[in-house]
Amino acid sequence: MIDDERWMRRALSLARQAEAQGEVPVGAVLVAEDQVLGEGWNRPIATMDPSAHAEIIALRAAAARRRNYRLPDATLYVTLEPCVMCAGAIIHARVARLVFGARDPKAGAAGSVYDVLTVPRLNHAVQVGGGVLETDCAGSLQAFFRRRRAAENGMKENPE
Repeated sequence: MIDDERWMRRALSLARQAEAQGEVPVGAVLVAEDQVLGEGWNRPIATMDPSAHAEIIALRAAAARRRNYRLPDATLYVTLEPCVMCAGAIIHARVARLVFGARDPKAGAAGSVYDVLTVPRLNHAVQVGGGVLETDCAGSLQAFFRRRRAAENGMKENPE
């Protein structure tokens, strides 16, 4: 649990980089044997790439480093429960374990809305743990969207 919190704090620092760039603050770090294999933060706006989620960027970096798309000894730490796209990539990469912070009640694919990562019919099942530093992870996202809504409302004309 101590290592989970340590790596989730690293993912939170990556999420802050996403936020600084105007992206939804989600960060991910992929670890094996206490070493970072890859890391990333949300970048779909900057890259104009709808697949540029933090998890995908971390998986791509790790696969390039390992020179293999399969990462069976790795744990992925991400500040927000992965979506279906990211869950699929996690399965295809054969990631051993996923640890996420905040649950995503609208699009989560690790148990909140869908349970993609542990489906017995798929060729790989991922060990899933959620809620690590959940308050910090959820708070970061909530504050981001609160500021975004306030900015959008401030840009609208005042009807009075």
